[in-house]
Amino acid sequence: MKIVNYRVGNRVRIACQEGEQIIDLNGAYLSLLRKEGKIRAEQIAEAFIPADSVGFYQGGEESIELAKKAVDYMLTEASEEEKQAWVFQRSDVKIEAPVINPSKIICVGHNYRDHIKEMGREIPKYPVLFAKFANAIIGPEDDIPLFPNVEKLDYEAEFAFVVGKRARNVKEEDALDYVAGYTIVNDVSARDLQFRTLEWLQGKANDGSAPMGPWLVTKDEIPDPDALEMSLRVNGEERQRANTKNLVFNVNRMLSYVSEIMTLEPGDVILTGTPGGVGHARDPQTYLQDGDVVDIEISGIGKLENTVRKTDF
Repeated sequence: MKIVNYRVGNRVRIACQEGEQIIDLNGAYLSLLRKEGKIRAEQIAEAFIPADSVGFYQGGEESIELAKKAVDYMLTEASEEEKQAWVFQRSDVKIEAPVINPSKIICVGHNYRDHIKEMGREIPKYPVLFAKFANAIIGPEDDIPLFPNVEKLDYEAEFAFVVGKRARNVKEEDALDYVAGYTIVNDVSARDLQFRTLEWLQGKANDGSAPMGPWLVTKDEIPDPDALEMSLRVNGEERQRANTKNLVFNVNRMLSYVSEIMTLEPGDVILTGTPGGVGHARDPQTYLQDGDVVDIEISGIGKLENTVRKTDF
């Protein structure tokens, strides 16, 4: 299932995308409950499939399975009135990032061997962690902002996963039980700000520096996250290509390691690092400019595409 957040006016609600249809998950489940004659259907729907994404992920696999049943009902049995209320054409809504306001965005630096080499570093013994915040998240239809104080804006294609249930001190072999699904993130980096100091935060946490999407693919559709092909293009020119089998720390190891340091909550996002080919490491160095189109494609997930636009603060 491909989970999205969609916007109609001022409302942002969780849904799934089926072809060119956007199916509201809370509304679909509410319709199914009413069809089954459930008393207090509204309250049950809100408890198991709330309209907000983080609340939905808090429901874990139970909510995902109920959502699948609700979507099947909406596609095969629902009345025209129900469909008019809860099914939208893709062209009629704005798609936002699949996670809007996570409690944490944990990023991993130097996790692909080729990128470690091009940056002149050693293979790390432990994951190199840093953070982004919710202000960084934008969706697949948003522009990447190029602010007046940034001259060296760079791209970083990243395979990311979203936590599906509370995780603390999880064993590696159990780690995938705690994953809700997978998505794509561009870890946009302001290199001139990043390398002002030894700490990277100021170059990583800018507004709009984490384009995410185009959706979250539930983990049942990606049985092996260690075998995904990934590429990034700028204006159609390939700049990065890798396979997740080349990660130093894969999804299992990353979730296990981070859960030893902090409690992970449903909806938290973990970026697994970028491969070689970033603009900062090219000769000559090449940075993103106003109007550049950056697209990232990962097998089994899809394509995330955003345009760079100059913007004021």
